[in-house]
Amino acid sequence: MKVAIVHDWLVVSAGAEKVLKNIIECFPDADIFSIVDFLEDRECVKGKSVSTSFIQKMPFARRRYRAYLPLMPIAIEQVDLSGYDLVISSSHAVAKGVLTGPNQVHISYIHSPIRYAWDLQHQYLRESRLDKGLRSALARVLLHYIRGWDSRSANGVDYLLANSQFIARRIRKAYQRDATVIYPPVDLANMTLGTHKEDFYVTASRMVPYKRIDLIVQAFSQTPQRKLVVIGDGPEMKKIRAVAGENVQILGHQPSEVLIDHLRRARAFVFAAEEDFGISVVEAQACGTPVIAFGRGGALESVVGLPLERATGVFFGEQTTDSLLEAVNRFEMNRGVFDPRQCRKNAERFSSENFKKALTSFVDSRLPYACVEQFLPYQASEPLSVEADRLADVTP
Repeated sequence: MKVAIVHDWLVVSAGAEKVLKNIIECFPDADIFSIVDFLEDRECVKGKSVSTSFIQKMPFARRRYRAYLPLMPIAIEQVDLSGYDLVISSSHAVAKGVLTGPNQVHISYIHSPIRYAWDLQHQYLRESRLDKGLRSALARVLLHYIRGWDSRSANGVDYLLANSQFIARRIRKAYQRDATVIYPPVDLANMTLGTHKEDFYVTASRMVPYKRIDLIVQAFSQTPQRKLVVIGDGPEMKKIRAVAGENVQILGHQPSEVLIDHLRRARAFVFAAEEDFGISVVEAQACGTPVIAFGRGGALESVVGLPLERATGVFFGEQTTDSLLEAVNRFEMNRGVFDPRQCRKNAERFSSENFKKALTSFVDSRLPYACVEQFLPYQASEPLSVEADRLADVTP
């Protein structure tokens, strides 16, 4: 069986690329395809070569690949996968739009329908300062086109997988189709348990608007008696430094060893984004650290919130400094409830081993039926053996 794995774009190694790495480990002989490939660290593709689209050679593609979004639907449809039996796409944008035939099985692992084309369109336009004027009108037309293509391309996928129940609901809204949830893999081997907690909180993320690092920094700056360590870098760095108080230490980008060390020692991990799943939330728990998280999105599925038994965190209901600080106070009053070992146990539900077991089991359970259906003139409404017996009794 020939297998192809399709990914949106390979530029940085983030959460989606960790999923890609585990998919490749399930199918080590697969060929890899992507819109562009500018990765320097080849670990997430296991050192394999990647076939790319024509956008790879477009001017300024390395730094401005997102500017070619209008061409990406065309680019992904030009990828020739006709020689493959099984196609697995890892998609948060256009990868699921590859063209496959009736004799092929296409399974798509959806990180999210294109966020900025669906329910987050208005937020994206505001944050990009595209909510007014001619540029706004052009952006809205483009997103309307992308939204229509995204919906149509979902019809070409045989089976949809979602990385959380939250994303499964978003898929249902966008594509009018059900998806099977397989939680993304978290590398727990490097996330060692820390039981001795120190007097500081930690947050870690790319500094982009929807991650709301600014909200966390503003909230802690209002309570100078509490220390906060911020790890990460990105376009919001200047803005975040401007609002940080003396009790907030901003470390910028750090190697994984430094991040893990802080996760093990921190009193709690603070998370303010409405995330599809949120791998960093699980990594913190794997280090034995409870989480203070915004109560929307995937965090509701990976954190056991108070007042539930064996709680591993606290939720806040609104993305405001008051709501976050109220949750911090609630966490402080219940610090004795949180057991680092229970946090670790909860995180182990999302191990790489569990992901690979669930994915291979799903593929194995679907392929026999798909292969049989390839050779039937229509889908039998009865079991195959009964249908075959009935047809044998018919005189030509």
